[in-house]
Amino acid sequence: MFDEKLARKDLRRFRRKGLDRAGRGLADMLRRRDVSGRTVLEVGGGIGALQVELLRAGASRATNVELSPGYESAARELLDETALSDSVDRLFGDIVQQPELATEADAVVLNRVVCCYPDADALMTAVAERARTAIALSFPPDVWLARLVVSAGNLALRIRGNAFRAYVHPETAILAPALARGFRVDETRRAGVWRVVALVR
Repeated sequence: MFDEKLARKDLRRFRRKGLDRAGRGLADMLRRRDVSGRTVLEVGGGIGALQVELLRAGASRATNVELSPGYESAARELLDETALSDSVDRLFGDIVQQPELATEADAVVLNRVVCCYPDADALMTAVAERARTAIALSFPPDVWLARLVVSAGNLALRIRGNAFRAYVHPETAILAPALARGFRVDETRRAGVWRVVALVR
């Protein structure tokens, strides 16, 4: 599902158009909260386009934790193009199953990732335990249309024999682990079909 072919497509799109709408929303939220000199952890960052934009905005260092090695070649190409290779650490694994994988960062970002993980509570608990001051994430809203679209997509995947499934988690379940750890919702907005939320403490 998340292979080198998709990574190349993402890289071509970023070169032509920049970040997608949800990514732009996340980058804007964090820039306005001043990422200068801050560290960023992105979970499921793909080719690392959002990290590139945040580093350009003044972030001191970025770490990407990715489940799929299919993104690596395109990500390295992007980092070489932008001369940011020395500012990014790329790690592979699942921060829920491998808690030692990533350490704390000032801000943690998840762009269209929560909907790819079956256990939103476990994922967001891992995120909240690593975020010092901010969490920014995008996810599909828990409304009937999103559930219908995701269900149809999952059916198509099942027919093709693809084991990947997407999820529409309730927003309360997504945000609860962060709220329980002292974060508060600071901003919400819509970015196309995605809901974008920034939490701070």
